[in-house]
Amino acid sequence: MAKYRFRVDVEPQYLPDQSAPAQGVYSFAYMITITNSGEVPAQLISRHWIIVDAAGDTQEVKGLGVVGHQPLLKPGEAFQYTSGCRLRTPTGTMQGSYFCVAEDGERFEVDVPLFVLDDGSHRVLH
Repeated sequence: MAKYRFRVDVEPQYLPDQSAPAQGVYSFAYMITITNSGEVPAQLISRHWIIVDAAGDTQEVKGLGVVGHQPLLKPGEAFQYTSGCRLRTPTGTMQGSYFCVAEDGERFEVDVPLFVLDDGSHRVLH
């Protein structure tokens, strides 16, 4: 087992009641569960997101913590939060990373693999 490791699980969801496709507004929520799967307590300090819509427009988001928190997670502990974003197209992608500091002072990054935002009107073929 790796000494410094967080596992990130993402569940994206389209929000039709907060979207206005005729105006080019597509709202999405994403629920993220961050689990300390390493051996050392560690704290999430900051986030970095790259959001790309179907037209190739890119938004970059950086900031401290997640939803106002900088959770300190012991091995096996998890923190769950929901956030959201708006796109001008019905589909897009998000990916990013979290910057973390372990209790022993070690700094490490946790990659959040690319995930798809989709309003359901376009079927993505795999």
